[in-house]
Amino acid sequence: MSWDRIEGQWKQRRGKAVHNWGKMMNDELAANAGKYEELVGRLQEKYGIAKEEAKRQLDEFKRMAEQLKKSNNKLIEEQKALSEQTKARRKTVKSKTPARKRPRSKTNR
Repeated sequence: MSWDRIEGQWKQRRGKAVHNWGKMMNDELAANAGKYEELVGRLQEKYGIAKEEAKRQLDEFKRMAEQLKKSNNKLIEEQKALSEQTKARRKTVKSKTPARKRPRSKTNR
């Protein structure tokens, strides 16, 4: 068993402890920090990589997730704007269309 794997197991346990401490003390920041450390520890243990490499990979993933979140929000905003434009066009088309005249029936003549 490599030293990185042992260190990873230690980081997992320490991360869980910090997370639980944060939950007990109602401190979200500490709870999130504990989850981060736990995840770094899991990466170290599972893949046998150094702590710095595990943190680098996790930070890269976090950046990518943030970029996806931003682009998704932009798409949602564009979709809403397009939907509003479509609704506005439909209203203007309805208001410009003249009312249809009913054809006369033969009995009314």
